[in-house]
Amino acid sequence: MEKKIKLLRIREAAEMLGVNPETLRRWDREGKLKAVKVSTRGDRRYKIDDIQKFIEKNTK
Repeated sequence: MEKKIKLLRIREAAEMLGVNPETLRRWDREGKLKAVKVSTRGDRRYKIDDIQKFIEKNTK
């Protein structure tokens, strides 16, 4: 059985992390928190698991 991956829009992910969406774009470019590109225009989505791991790693 396939596991469904929950993807967040950039604004949702930014709210979870308490940062501006532009910060997430920069982190993606820098490789700190990679996004999934979902369209030809490059819309970013973030895996909720990646967000949770990022929070755990950066709050210690």
